Amino acid sequence: MPAFSLMIQGTTSDAGKSTLVTALCRLLVRRGIKVAPFKPQNMALNSAVTNDGNEIGRAQAVQAYAAGLEAHVDMNPILLKPNTDTGAQVIIQGKAIGNMNAVGYHEYKTVAKEAALESYYRLADKYDAVLIEGAGSPAEINLRARDIANMGFAESVNCPVIIIADIDKGGVFAHLVGTLELLSQSEQDRVIGFVINRFRGDISLLQSGLDWLEERTGKPVLGVLPYLTGFHLESEDAVTKSPLKTETNTKLNIVIPIMPRTSNHTDWDALRLHPDVQVTLVGANEVIPPADLVILPGSKSVQSDLAFLRNEGWESYLNKHLRYGGKIIGICGGFQMLGEKLLDPLGLENHQANTESSGFGFIPMETVLEKDKQLKQRQGTLSLNNRTSQLTGYEIHSGVSRFAEEVRHFSTLENGEQEGFISADNKIIGTYLHGVFDHPEALSALLEWSGVQEANHFDYDQFRDSEINRLADSAEQHMDIDQLIESCKAFQLS
Repeated sequence: MPAFSLMIQGTTSDAGKSTLVTALCRLLVRRGIKVAPFKPQNMALNSAVTNDGNEIGRAQAVQAYAAGLEAHVDMNPILLKPNTDTGAQVIIQGKAIGNMNAVGYHEYKTVAKEAALESYYRLADKYDAVLIEGAGSPAEINLRARDIANMGFAESVNCPVIIIADIDKGGVFAHLVGTLELLSQSEQDRVIGFVINRFRGDISLLQSGLDWLEERTGKPVLGVLPYLTGFHLESEDAVTKSPLKTETNTKLNIVIPIMPRTSNHTDWDALRLHPDVQVTLVGANEVIPPADLVILPGSKSVQSDLAFLRNEGWESYLNKHLRYGGKIIGICGGFQMLGEKLLDPLGLENHQANTESSGFGFIPMETVLEKDKQLKQRQGTLSLNNRTSQLTGYEIHSGVSRFAEEVRHFSTLENGEQEGFISADNKIIGTYLHGVFDHPEALSALLEWSGVQEANHFDYDQFRDSEINRLADSAEQHMDIDQLIESCKAFQLS
């Protein structure tokens, strides 16, 4: 068993659970403690592929990185990827087992919990500490039965809990007190304290509230974490729009549609952060602005998202965009949409067999959805503008695409396989590789292909590491980490 485990639960979604676990992973590593992140159940369209070909939530991959580890399937044994408003693809220990509606999955939770416990105990046997991330809020009364995401799991493994709340949302004291009071007595007893996240201003103005909170609940405030201006951490699920850049050196305007089931939107983080690039995200019923480059992103439900794009006027926009010299990159589901035909004979996406849709027709390609999902880490090279650049990425897709004629491919992968597509007029790229912009060489080459001359160098991995360090430094300054460790050990011994 580990020296200690600790679960971070939140008063709401996006309260700061993922960021606090990330910070604590880095801080424990600095203290020489072997720590592993863990989230029993995750619901997100942003996922990552492990080296051994399994699929987990993106947040746990980031937390593993912060802990100096390779991501492993045991770090997130249950992943739910919504494909309708009431249903999701269910992934257990890295492999999709099928689609379930909300009622069906609720009944299945007792089976899923066994997989979560197996993964947790494997990590517990291997590491000195396990940091567990909850999901949503533990006070969601309708989800309390068979809970495996929050207090139900904490009670199963007998670990202490911190509750974190985002003061930037407002009502932080009501969130914390209300959450605590909706818990059972045994659940309240395992809460060892609160953390308030994203505070702005003079802490002395908050002190009277902190004193009241501690007196009212009998629980200590373990830290007040400040709002970090411009902070970036790969998002677990929410799509964050980029601020409009006012610098005169912006050289490339990129437009990306946000569809109902857009997946792996971390694909464009490196672009959004690049000083030469302005990324504009366009949602439903929004005017589509002019662009130098359009990126069609991945999708969990390609045919329905394709219909959404047509209804929003994207087909005529893309045709005009290409006529006026614009360029397009399709990634994964977006790549499939650029082809001529999409077929789903097994009803994998929309639960209706033998569905067929016409794509935008820019690539001579047909895609058939098949049962087995492709899950692979990739590396290789791409050749653009008469130079060869290193490339890294990962595949997560069920579609198998076949070209109707000989085509120019986008990249050559580590096994010699030719991947993707580049049009004869050099205006369209299609690829199954997520994360294609993350490697600085590939990023530079793709920006040059898009029309940027002498792009500034930007290393996304280096930037991500510096941001995790900034987050950890802030937590170190505003929390007593050593006392927290001792409190967790004392709880385990009690």
